[in-house]
Amino acid sequence: MAASIGATLIRRKLREPVRVFCRYRYKKKWASSVVGAPAPRLALQFCDVTYGAQLGGLWPSVRAALLSEQKYGALINKFSSVEAVTRGLRSLNAADFLQKAPLTSGLTCYTFPRGDISRFPAARSGTLGLLDYYLLDASSLLPVLALDVQPDHRVLDLCAAPGGKTLALLMEDCRFLAANDASLSRCKRLHRVLQSYIPGNLRTEGRLRLTTLDGTDWPEDSIYDRVLVDAPCTTDRHSLLEEENNIFHRARTRERQSLPLLQSRLLLSGLRAVAPGGDVVYSTCTLSALQNECVVERVLGLAASEYGVHAEIQDLRGFREMFRQTFTFHLDTRLGELVLPQLSANHGPLYLCKIRRVR
Repeated sequence: MAASIGATLIRRKLREPVRVFCRYRYKKKWASSVVGAPAPRLALQFCDVTYGAQLGGLWPSVRAALLSEQKYGALINKFSSVEAVTRGLRSLNAADFLQKAPLTSGLTCYTFPRGDISRFPAARSGTLGLLDYYLLDASSLLPVLALDVQPDHRVLDLCAAPGGKTLALLMEDCRFLAANDASLSRCKRLHRVLQSYIPGNLRTEGRLRLTTLDGTDWPEDSIYDRVLVDAPCTTDRHSLLEEENNIFHRARTRERQSLPLLQSRLLLSGLRAVAPGGDVVYSTCTLSALQNECVVERVLGLAASEYGVHAEIQDLRGFREMFRQTFTFHLDTRLGELVLPQLSANHGPLYLCKIRRVR
């Protein structure tokens, strides 16, 4: 009888609310100010799950590279004192990785050999007051090279800021370049870059047009020979290393989840803007298949069914052999090419896919 009464009292106690002193209560106003996990930590958790499954045994080495210092290339400004600049870079044991490539490109970009983690000094102004080279991830030139821009081409750079690829396109001597970015602040940054590298007459004589239009609703159809769609993405390397402007901040969750839709709309605009027979290159700086191959697949079907724009993917596998001394390519990418970061060659990630509009 005593045992039964004791058990009943214990069950009753468990159902009763626990009383605590007021000073230990978790007040709502405290909860609203609790700091969550840093964005880079959230990005790493996402990458471990997503890319661990996507890349399998390759992920640990790619992960180590992404969390290490990035390797840069020095894109030579053809409007500066080129001979003196290249002589100085060669003295640092850097070499032009494009020199032996069987391409008609007029670009020159110096990189350090595999395994060499040296850093380039900051660019300096030459005799014309223009900076002598632009530091960038050398793999980001691959989309420009894939476009194969010719002197008589009209070119659209749909998402131009911060400006490295735009500079490269101008140095390819195209007839006309429309450089657009929907962000006013990013477009101002692009303008400053062009002022630092491009002669004033080139910026004012009608060969270059800067706009801040919505790239998903581009107003010009079927008039460009080449279109570059360097789409906004999760920017994996930045997301893993930087807290500022990180798309993995909890406040930007919806923005991050809607990236594939934004990318699809931008690529669709690019395909509509290019003339039949012209080429579009779609590129990102993420490993995500959802933002890369899946976007390309979706847009090719949508462009044909909704707009009558028919396009075909072009083979870029020749880049693997052409640039194997500089970059590490993922050999199992279904569509396009993907540069994988590796400690010995810490470029990328960079995804690119070349698409030709046939009608």
